[in-house]
Amino acid sequence: MTRPSPELLAVARRWTRSLIERKDGQLRHFLSRTDALRFIGSAEGETWSGAAVREAVDAHFDELPTVLEYEEVFAEAHEKDGVGWTFFINRFRFDTRPEPILFHATMVFVLEDNIWKIVQRHASIPAPNRDTTGVEHTAIQALVSAAQQGFLLGQREGLASVMFTDLVASATLAGAVGDRAWSGIVSAHFTRLRGIIEDHGGQFVKSLGDGTMSSFSSARAALAAARAIQEDVNAQQAEPRLSLRIGIHTGDVVQSDDDFFGSVVNKAARITALAKSDTILVSDVTRAMVGSGPEHEFSAPILASLKGFEGEHVVFRLDWRA
Repeated sequence: MTRPSPELLAVARRWTRSLIERKDGQLRHFLSRTDALRFIGSAEGETWSGAAVREAVDAHFDELPTVLEYEEVFAEAHEKDGVGWTFFINRFRFDTRPEPILFHATMVFVLEDNIWKIVQRHASIPAPNRDTTGVEHTAIQALVSAAQQGFLLGQREGLASVMFTDLVASATLAGAVGDRAWSGIVSAHFTRLRGIIEDHGGQFVKSLGDGTMSSFSSARAALAAARAIQEDVNAQQAEPRLSLRIGIHTGDVVQSDDDFFGSVVNKAARITALAKSDTILVSDVTRAMVGSGPEHEFSAPILASLKGFEGEHVVFRLDWRA
């Protein structure tokens, strides 16, 4: 069965970091040793294959200008029976131009000696079809629009507290224990989190790389689950010791099947990104929903800027330690 692959997400992200950091000789170790290796770029003639790719890949990326800023816009990974594939949308800003550039990148992986290796990589700069072929393709967009109409017919709206969790320093830990062991650790971690979330009346919506998203109809239940999760992670003695950050925001969401949409989801994610290790941050709305009570102690208000949202926003740190 085809399944999402946190392990391949981690490998692909390490590839990108190595590409940006220009670590000598590292990139070739990501590539397959077979003659089936293929490397495809955007420009005419940028199609390479075989062992020559491995030998030249570090020099190829050394020719890139310096990366000043990098943002992962979208990422997904899947695997089945020893074959895997990833798709990334990344935004880079180079020192040679002020405007950032968007790249699409797909990679196909195979297991060689139980280690994931890239057997095909295709990266391109997206450009409108009208600019390249003179024709604007509409068939796929029509299908997407039809799917969206189906979503609209089945959507549900309402107030919910959305919670994100994120493993801190996951790339460092994955590098220490290896991708295959780390994948098992993350999978077990997600299973424990799902149990705690569902025990507190929440819905485990999905996993996102090394993080999770869940939803609660009650803000109090969301906070109780967050506390229980931090306590559970803190109590684990096995190595590597995990550390988690959690963010929660409450507002109107739209639900379709098992997923959620709306600005409340984006804001909850941004609040999570602000949190430090072993911390739970909640929005002012969530704080107001639970009111005052002995079961929850909060920090003084914290003013913060949230990417994608105007102005400053108030968040509170929830004290979960006994």
